[in-house]
Amino acid sequence: MSNQKEVLLTEEGLQNLKDELENFKTVKRHEVAERLKEAISQGDLSENSEYDAAKEEQGLIEARILTLENMIRNAKIIKTGETDKTVVSVGAKVT
Repeated sequence: MSNQKEVLLTEEGLQNLKDELENFKTVKRHEVAERLKEAISQGDLSENSEYDAAKEEQGLIEARILTLENMIRNAKIIKTGETDKTVVSVGAKVT
């Protein structure tokens, strides 16, 4: 039995998460790697605030990547057009 929670998403919501994950993996990781490379080239890392900021951002990016991967792995697609119109449920529009 998995202790991972189901993530209820529409098809569009799942695609948005996949797009965000791809952006973090290809663009954001590269940007922070360049910032780290630049900060390291400046020398002494013990008092280098640019290096500290880049390392912190790298940690945030990696955490978000793990979160997105987990959400995608545990996604359950909601079919909004196939819901019972007499019951309020996830994905229902109520007026």
